Amino acid sequence: MDGEVTGLIFDIKEFAINDGPGIRLAVFMKGCPLRCRWCHNPEGLSEEPQRNAITGRIVGDIWTVERLVGHCLQFKECFDISGGGVTFSGGEATVQNKFVSESAKMLRKSGVHVNLDTSGYCAKGVFLEILQNVDMVYYDLKCMNSMLHRQMTGVDNDLILENLKVLASSSVPYHIRVPLVPGVSDTRDNIKATEDFLKELPRPPLVIDWLPFNVLAGGKYPAYGMKYEFDEKGVSA
Repeated sequence: MDGEVTGLIFDIKEFAINDGPGIRLAVFMKGCPLRCRWCHNPEGLSEEPQRNAITGRIVGDIWTVERLVGHCLQFKECFDISGGGVTFSGGEATVQNKFVSESAKMLRKSGVHVNLDTSGYCAKGVFLEILQNVDMVYYDLKCMNSMLHRQMTGVDNDLILENLKVLASSSVPYHIRVPLVPGVSDTRDNIKATEDFLKELPRPPLVIDWLPFNVLAGGKYPAYGMKYEFDEKGVSA
């Protein structure tokens, strides 16, 4: 149908329990403006479908809003019993903001709780639009030093911190998640700088999650012709 909103999804994880309250369906959107050296979803970086060289499978399927909402609603009884719902993740879900916003809007009209897992790296207008259509946000902070942030992710963190202030000024409940990357975000200086910044926000997060470094992240990279730039100790390779 002409003008139909579609999205490119690289995975849908059923019965997810770490992506928001209750039992959830986690929808992983393709495309990300960051290039974190430790990224554990390299198949989510590109905005195009890719072939997994090991399995031969094409990663990245086009979904309409109606198809995704219909799929999610099959799990509504489970959501209702557990207090769960649907989480949009990635990649970076805000890259496909129209699809995510429209899907979230329809899901909420059907009584489904919607969570957004985001780096916050998007235009303020895009972020405000999505905020109007979700019930909760999981907001990722990589590190507070702007120069180090650019070195390790490819972008500085000014926009991320500004959008965090926007989130904290809204009424949407949010969690802060910090991956404890060795030598990047697990240092005393970064942890203190993170806590100091959060104390100055208009509204504090519900939770601050300090996430352990994923030492298995590099296993996916060869399948997509990519090099993993951290060794198992988190040191740049």
